[in-house]
Amino acid sequence: MCFCVADFGGLGQTGAMASIRELLEKPVGELEILLLGRRNLPAGLLEALENDSRRGARALVRKIRNARLANRRESRRLQRLERFEEDLWAQGVALVAGVDEAGVSPLAGPVVAGAVILPRKCKIRGLDDSKKIPTEARREDLASEIKRRAVCWASGRAEVEEIDSLNIYHAALLAMRRALEGLSVAPDFVLVDARRIPYCPYPQRGIIHGDALSSSIAAASIIAKTTRDACMHGLDKLYPGYGFADHKGYPTAGHRKMLKELGASPVHRRSYALVRQALGLDPLQGELFESIAEVGQPGREEEAAPGR
Repeated sequence: MCFCVADFGGLGQTGAMASIRELLEKPVGELEILLLGRRNLPAGLLEALENDSRRGARALVRKIRNARLANRRESRRLQRLERFEEDLWAQGVALVAGVDEAGVSPLAGPVVAGAVILPRKCKIRGLDDSKKIPTEARREDLASEIKRRAVCWASGRAEVEEIDSLNIYHAALLAMRRALEGLSVAPDFVLVDARRIPYCPYPQRGIIHGDALSSSIAAASIIAKTTRDACMHGLDKLYPGYGFADHKGYPTAGHRKMLKELGASPVHRRSYALVRQALGLDPLQGELFESIAEVGQPGREEEAAPGR
């Protein structure tokens, strides 16, 4: 058999070149460390590994090919996630901002919005609606990458007092406007999750389920979620016992139990039914929550799961 020699960046014994024969002499565990995740492999290496007598070598080929398939699928997904931005770029719009909020359903804490302008063709692996990202640590990693690679980003919030006086729908819009106003670079166009921002000086478009359909809105959703989570960690220290660091203010069974036992803290939303019940107050009239159908009824927040 004829083995070709390829430049493989430090994998050979000389530190510069490695032949397929030299690679096949390495233990499978070492090969896995060297090969998995690399885009360019020596021509013929996978075929040679498939003919290797070691079961682990053949399994490694399957891992490499599965990883390549997953990479292609992720690349296609990220390309689809840019379709709204692509349409705008094709029209000559250079700077597209995405805006989204987090914290509509919780019983406590502010509602927080994120605004992000990503560079054109900015592919961030794993970027998605923050609700679809399974762990807090992964969201934090993605938030760090978004902040590092974005043209600019900002967050805005509406406090509990504003939520109670305006209602959660309008308070969320206020947080969105504040996030947008916080950007250090003015956008040419704004994409918003599911609504339109009042008094916005830029052309805008609301996209239903935009956090799952637009890369800019998805990035904003992650900034909003991680910023709010960090805020709730801080409130957990100020008001211990409620478990804010764990449930982030959402109406989990544990939170409802502590609300009943401890009463409402200063950061609980007095306009929400479960909080008013804990305080012994009468429910608010439904007209306070005009337009609330678009974001969920505060009087039914016990049905919500931690997410938005």
